[in-house]
Amino acid sequence: MLNYVKKILTRVSFDARLFEKELRKAIKLLVANEVQELKNWCYANYELQYGAILNRCFVVA
Repeated sequence: MLNYVKKILTRVSFDARLFEKELRKAIKLLVANEVQELKNWCYANYELQYGAILNRCFVVA
């Protein structure tokens, strides 16, 4: 499921609102250790582009 979520986020990364929407859905869908892995992956790949969105979404996770 984690790989599927990564593919979706990669495909919607052109649009900030869509990216945030899909990221929030992914966080609800995944189990705790997968969320941590997703967090690491997101920050590695999208921190410069969507750092504020990542901070907002992962503050609760």
